[in-house]
Amino acid sequence: MGTRNDLAMPPGADPETLSRHLNVAHDKFVSMGTADPGLRRLVLESWQRSVTGGLDPEQSLAPIRLDDEQLAAIRDSHPLAAGMPVIRRLLVESAAESGLLVAVSDAAGQLLWVEGSASLRTRAEAMHFIPGADWSEASAGTNAPGTALALDRPVQIFGPEHLARQVTPWSCSAAPIHDPDTGAILGVLDLTGGAEVATPQSLTLVRATVAAVEAELRIERLSPSRPTSVPSSDWSIPSLDVLGGHGATLRHGTTTTRLSLRHSEILLLLTESDDGMTTAELAVALSDDEQAQVTVRAELSRLRTVLGPVELASRPYRLLNAIGTDVSRVREDLVAGRLRSAVAHYRGPVLPSSSAPGVEQLRDGIHMYVRSCLLASDDADALLSFADTAHGRDDYEIWERVLAILPPSSPRHAQVVAQVDRLDRELG
Repeated sequence: MGTRNDLAMPPGADPETLSRHLNVAHDKFVSMGTADPGLRRLVLESWQRSVTGGLDPEQSLAPIRLDDEQLAAIRDSHPLAAGMPVIRRLLVESAAESGLLVAVSDAAGQLLWVEGSASLRTRAEAMHFIPGADWSEASAGTNAPGTALALDRPVQIFGPEHLARQVTPWSCSAAPIHDPDTGAILGVLDLTGGAEVATPQSLTLVRATVAAVEAELRIERLSPSRPTSVPSSDWSIPSLDVLGGHGATLRHGTTTTRLSLRHSEILLLLTESDDGMTTAELAVALSDDEQAQVTVRAELSRLRTVLGPVELASRPYRLLNAIGTDVSRVREDLVAGRLRSAVAHYRGPVLPSSSAPGVEQLRDGIHMYVRSCLLASDDADALLSFADTAHGRDDYEIWERVLAILPPSSPRHAQVVAQVDRLDRELG
């Protein structure tokens, strides 16, 4: 059900009595800086972070960072776009009927979608609770989406627990959404309305919807990758996934095959070759020892038995079918400038267990391509999404770049400083 810090209004609490008490506590804090002992620790610490960052509780409104064109571009490439049908089915439809709002932010706190009751959306515009607005703690003060993002945990904020005066009539429940492969924060799901939103049942509903979205993202990534040169309506295109796994996964139609590491290496090398590869070229690409060509031919013969409809020609060895790969999908995202989508699709290094020279070269190339695009970017959401992963956690340059563009008032600033200091000490 959650801890006292999770729940803004425990079962049996009277909303009017709680609201009166919190209004008094809010006024004392704003006017004198006095902390009421009855305040939840989560709320008090968030208030303190907000005012330390320079937020004015009486005047501040969430800044609108994204215009319509920028918002549309981010929505198109954001990994949470794939989860919006689930959110609409499980939460938005009932929220609209109940007079509530559902919002989805990115990992930096910018609202990407705000849906639900039309009349409530109109009212919410007055406090800038609209797509494109920045509702991180640093920009909007204590609020469920921003505080859930700052703490990386589900949060409820009841009425006067909000710090900004314009937001105190509202209540909200929010929970972070994580990448199912890397664990990185993708954004936050929020339910906003009146006192009824601050109940344990509301937080349970939000959490359940987040779990469904994360499951949907996992399923979506299991669907076949298709090269852009092939019509998207053709679902027969085989796909090969090699990022972050110790062996490749080959999918064709309804069949999924887990390949051995050697077969994974061979098939990947052939998908990356435009003109095919001779037995000698494959032998060099697979081993520094230049293993016997007869061994390579034997492996290719065994590989044919698991390829299904994928045809393997010889002299030189080449694939006669188009195969989509998760590597090509990341490349396409980067070429198109869809940095957040590329980070979401980059689930880890190419076949990390492989020591084949050709695979190592490909692994290093795609990893450096992703990093170079990130290091040239000012997109804090994409950078943090990469930095939070196992393959970005110890990347000093990435964390330095995050620190360079993240404002000191950001709730994650202290964590980023600590991480940079840790890496600086470890790397000497």
